[in-house]
Amino acid sequence: MTQAADLPAPAARTSPTEPLSGARRLLRAAAVASCVPYLSLKVAWIAGSHVGIPEGSSLLEHRGLMAAANSLTVLMDGAVIVLALLLTRPWGRRVPAWLLGLPMWAATGLLLPIMAGFPAQLAVRALGGSVNNSADTGGEPFLDEWVFGVVYGGFIVQGLSLGLLFVLYARDRWGHLWRGRVWDLPRVPAGGRAVRVAAVAAAVLALFPAGLRLLWAAGSTVGLNETRVTEHTSDFSVLSVLELGYLAAAVTGALVLAFRRPPALPVKAALALAWAGSGAVGCWGAWLFMASFAGSADVAERPTTVMLLAYAVQMIIAALVAHTGVRFLKERAAGTPRPPA
Repeated sequence: MTQAADLPAPAARTSPTEPLSGARRLLRAAAVASCVPYLSLKVAWIAGSHVGIPEGSSLLEHRGLMAAANSLTVLMDGAVIVLALLLTRPWGRRVPAWLLGLPMWAATGLLLPIMAGFPAQLAVRALGGSVNNSADTGGEPFLDEWVFGVVYGGFIVQGLSLGLLFVLYARDRWGHLWRGRVWDLPRVPAGGRAVRVAAVAAAVLALFPAGLRLLWAAGSTVGLNETRVTEHTSDFSVLSVLELGYLAAAVTGALVLAFRRPPALPVKAALALAWAGSGAVGCWGAWLFMASFAGSADVAERPTTVMLLAYAVQMIIAALVAHTGVRFLKERAAGTPRPPA
């Protein structure tokens, strides 16, 4: 079995001083342009406009809270523009790894479920299934239908363009860290027992939220609040299946990195599973957990103890998987030569 230190380092693909390729310029422009519709809507709502918000929407009941939430999401979407610039400008190559990695991990975690979920919702509707809108659930409309198309369409473009830019950037700067297959790695990971315990703990903890998603996908309403019970449509079941997939991806990636099995799997595949899966599980768990403290006046909308516990467990799982991934990258960085500049 070849050790990581024995792998030859690849030649650097790009230099920070080289002109930016046309493809990367196009991706950067797409990432920035796709933020405009969402930012425009949010700024309009903060200013008091009701564009896209129907009468009777719950968004009109808590103006102060909604203004604060909209301001936060403006900052979050504005960060996409900063990341697009960072990934394509010479100064971006000098940014510390953690300062880029953390927001990109969060962006992956927040955008991936939308990129997968929105097309799934459209497919459910096209096949005649029920979806979470006022026509199928009988509730008051939350937003006009066109808003979801504009906003989620923009998020999908953001995810694709920003994701491709990050892949290109990471390949140029750190591509030597995930070359080869699992059989090229040392049999015992850096951190040894602690890393394996973290991966196994993540797998065991995942049984709880995974079991809930499996039940919800099958039609059960156990652990759901009254609003979610009402909105238990075909759409909700499909989204539950996708959430189950994110949990499986996170745990699989962590176990592969910790136990070096299966040996023929490309290292980059295991890292991708751990990265994307933990991001989706942890970031959406954190987002929903924080949103639960918004203090809805309607008891039916408040998350149940089971839902809150699931969100908290998801955050713990993500932290354990992220720990496994970080330890792996540090191990590879210590044992793999850097490519020539």
